[in-house]
Amino acid sequence: MDIEQFRDYCLSFPDAYEGTPFDKFAGRGREPRSILVFFVRARMFCYFDINAFDRCTIKCDPGEIAELQERYHGIGKPYNGNPKYWISVAFNSDVPDPLLRALVWRSYALVARAK
Repeated sequence: MDIEQFRDYCLSFPDAYEGTPFDKFAGRGREPRSILVFFVRARMFCYFDINAFDRCTIKCDPGEIAELQERYHGIGKPYNGNPKYWISVAFNSDVPDPLLRALVWRSYALVARAK
C-alpha cells in the first residue's frame, strides 16, 4: 500500500479528517517532522511521518497488544504514544495489508466511540 492509498483509506471512515498539528514542534536545529494525523471527533486514531512513510501509529485494544507484538515483527512500540494503548505497524513488513486495514479500522472505532 502506498502513501496515497493509505491516506485515502484513513479518510474513507465517517467524519475522519487529517491534519499536521505537530509541524511547529521541531527541535533546535532540526527540521520539523511532517506527521500526518487522522482524527475523528477531534481525537487521533492514526498518524505517520509523511517523509519516511515507514510505519504508522494506531490506537489498539490493550488486551490485543502483546499477542500482536508476539506474532508480528512489524508491530512494535508506538512513536511518541502510550504503549499501553498505541502500537506502531511497519509498512511492507510481515503484517499483511488486510490486517493493517483491520487494525486501522479498529483504531478508528475505538476513538469514534470514546466519550
